Amino acid sequence: MKKIILAAAAALLTTIGASAQDKGDWTLGPTLNIYAHTGDGAVVGIGASARYNILDALRIEPGLTILCQNNCSIDLNVDVHYLFDVAPSWKLYPLAGLSANDIFGWSCGINLGVGTDYAVADRWNLSAGLKYRIQTARFARNPFIISLGASYRF
Repeated sequence: MKKIILAAAAALLTTIGASAQDKGDWTLGPTLNIYAHTGDGAVVGIGASARYNILDALRIEPGLTILCQNNCSIDLNVDVHYLFDVAPSWKLYPLAGLSANDIFGWSCGINLGVGTDYAVADRWNLSAGLKYRIQTARFARNPFIISLGASYRF
């Protein structure tokens, strides 16, 4: 089942076109996520995310992360960002979203957090974020997730 979900999510993320900060634009890029407060110490995951601007200041970000600690796990999430222009190359955003993962057995969750994007070139952005996840699994801890990433506008 994990392989089917992973293959479907990877196919979805790789077939999406990409671009940045205007309504209708797409971006695509890699992410590195660090899950803290899991009960097993920090867990590192590698993944990808796509971003679609619904409005100039509102975007949706589906993402997929693969975590390999004791057993490999997957983390699927969809977040909504409301963008604030701080400077011409710098944006801040609060985020809220939903997730599903098998980190502690299958669980759904709610994501709440903040993030920032910094344009390092015409088509490249660097991103950083911090989110708190409230999970439904009975014995799961609610992790803090530190995200670092890059994205490319097409």
